[in-house]
Amino acid sequence: MKGLELSKKIAGYLDTKKAKDIKIIKIDDLTVVTDYIVIATGTSTTQVKSLADEVDFMVDKELGKQPARVEGYESKNWILLDYETVIVHVFHPQAREYYNLDKLWADGTEIEFELGEE
Repeated sequence: MKGLELSKKIAGYLDTKKAKDIKIIKIDDLTVVTDYIVIATGTSTTQVKSLADEVDFMVDKELGKQPARVEGYESKNWILLDYETVIVHVFHPQAREYYNLDKLWADGTEIEFELGEE
């Protein structure tokens, strides 16, 4: 599955669990680390963990793919799931504001997608 398709699927999984302010940003022209990032916000540390768990579960269940790396489960303020062509960042609101990845990757291309689209 290509990075764009995977990004949209992940955004759909996050949307079904009521994530806030979901964004997909294409950054393949800016870095060799990944092609796309998906950024989302949970309203509490419990929801941040739940959102990351849902992405991990659904990507494995539907696509048979597991993240190459997972970071942040201990703090539940910022959980990162690395699927190589797509890196998922699930933030607590204060962590998202503090790290401001939206601004950091502002030179990337924000991908439009329909909520509820998988």
